[in-house]
Amino acid sequence: MFLSVFDMFKVGIGPSSSHTMGPMVAAARFLDLMRASPFQFRGVRASLHGSLAFTGVGHATDRATVLGLAGFAPDTYDAEKADAAFARIRDRKMIEVPGLPPLQFDPLKDLHFDFGPALPGHANGMILKATDAQGDVILTETYYSIGGGFVVTASEQAEAGGTRSRARADVPYPFDTAAEMLAMARASGLSIAGMKRQNELRFRTVEELDRGMARIWEVMTACIDRGMLGTGILPGGLKVRRRAKGIHDALLAERGLNQTPPHTINDWMSLYAMAVNEENAAGGQVVTAPTNGAAGVVPAVLRYWLDHVPGASPRGIGDYLLTAAAIGGLAKHNASISGAECGCQAEVGSAAAMAAAGICAVMGGTPEQVENAAEIALEHHLGMTCDPVKGLVQVPCIERNGLGAIKAISAASLALRGDGQHLVSLDACIETMRQTGRDMHEKYKETSLGGLAVNVPNC
Repeated sequence: MFLSVFDMFKVGIGPSSSHTMGPMVAAARFLDLMRASPFQFRGVRASLHGSLAFTGVGHATDRATVLGLAGFAPDTYDAEKADAAFARIRDRKMIEVPGLPPLQFDPLKDLHFDFGPALPGHANGMILKATDAQGDVILTETYYSIGGGFVVTASEQAEAGGTRSRARADVPYPFDTAAEMLAMARASGLSIAGMKRQNELRFRTVEELDRGMARIWEVMTACIDRGMLGTGILPGGLKVRRRAKGIHDALLAERGLNQTPPHTINDWMSLYAMAVNEENAAGGQVVTAPTNGAAGVVPAVLRYWLDHVPGASPRGIGDYLLTAAAIGGLAKHNASISGAECGCQAEVGSAAAMAAAGICAVMGGTPEQVENAAEIALEHHLGMTCDPVKGLVQVPCIERNGLGAIKAISAASLALRGDGQHLVSLDACIETMRQTGRDMHEKYKETSLGGLAVNVPNC
């Protein structure tokens, strides 16, 4: 199994990787399918199913689908141009993109939220259709947004045997499980980051890899900085205030004061994560880590290490990201990183495991200690539901990232105090997450039909 560090960490836009980025990517793929077809098209339609329907408005899924059909992509998204294009489509009821004739599309009529049963392949399903001059459907495709911005068609999912494909890539260290990862590390004498680096170099040069990871961190840390400056009310109707700037200002004012309690360091960890997720909630540029809803944990822990831990060096950024990506790949491959599939344990839980592994590695942990750190962080997120109030990635998501960062650092610290031997393996923990997600009622899996979403007034 091989998932690139650039698969786990994608530059995109908020508020959701599965509900915003995924549908945008799916729509772009459908445009390519249309361009390759011999048919003459005159219109397009879309239907959203499962979690994409239930929380689609709060996650801007409808807008993302329209903009994807208009040719926009998450990694090159321009907010000003997108606003203009969306307004133009709404007014003219027409989509115009290179390589295709003008396509009739009325967002109010041709984009349908289906609140019936989810499609069989995944909780996040969407069907895109193209029509001829008579309005008859002549091309259709079903897409599943399986978390973290990953998108598969129904046929691709069937060919791969579902989301848990066992296919191995042609790389030097193709581990499918944490047990295999540790065995390969012992046999090779390499760290987890070292093995992951060798796998990446199978597909790109050293310069391309290092430049790409530098870009990932550049976007992550810039997102933290923007979040710590942002003010006002987040969009969506909940009237959630942005708090990161106020917390940051207070922490700066308290620096150097003798009466500052030691546990204030937790506030710095939470601050960095909340800054990212407030930016995400506002539709800003973020990096999936492994998803948008959990995007704050991994950068917050790395920023904490760089800014607060003696001896930290930017030279460790690559090892941190590679180690975190290796753990995230195991979670995705053997369970899920999708809140709609397995609840928030799959999002913030996986992110905490990734961050714990990354900081453990750069603080000198052995592969066994790194695996232990990831396991501790994930174990103590098991069973966590995904119950966003009003379908928005705000409550409880923003604070939850802060607590996930604190758990990640605590897990790494505990692992570093040990020798790597422990009772519960990371593989067992990931499998437990998969089983728990399978058994979890769908109202607790990003549908906003249960939990906080129904017990907190949101009007």
